[in-house]
Amino acid sequence: MKLETTLPDRVGFLHAVPILDLFALLLVALLLGQSFMNEAGVQVELSMSRYQVARSSDAPVITLTEGEPPVLWLDRERVTEDELVARLESLREESGGVPSIYVRADRSIESGHERRVAEAALTAGFRVYLLGQPQTDE
Repeated sequence: MKLETTLPDRVGFLHAVPILDLFALLLVALLLGQSFMNEAGVQVELSMSRYQVARSSDAPVITLTEGEPPVLWLDRERVTEDELVARLESLREESGGVPSIYVRADRSIESGHERRVAEAALTAGFRVYLLGQPQTDE
């Protein structure tokens, strides 16, 4: 006795299921991919601070990371100290009033380097905020 199938040769919906799975996987990857990205683009360990400041969304961020000398980042671009001063002056001219700037320094950076960068931003006419990690009462 020979068994024969009663289904047609090409069942359309059975071939469409793997394609729908692929589209669902791509959709999930595109929607959730942004949540795994770093905000400033540079990973640093901030020192502890008791004070909280509401962050302005349009304020630039200067980040100091480990290195000899420490590496400077303005938003997501690596800059030298001379380039930093020139870029800060051009940013101040573009914005009206007294602009704000945030300085994030890795925990291992000496305070002298952080102070020099903050003073450069102050002389360029910025209101400087030093960022730190929230301190917990334990």
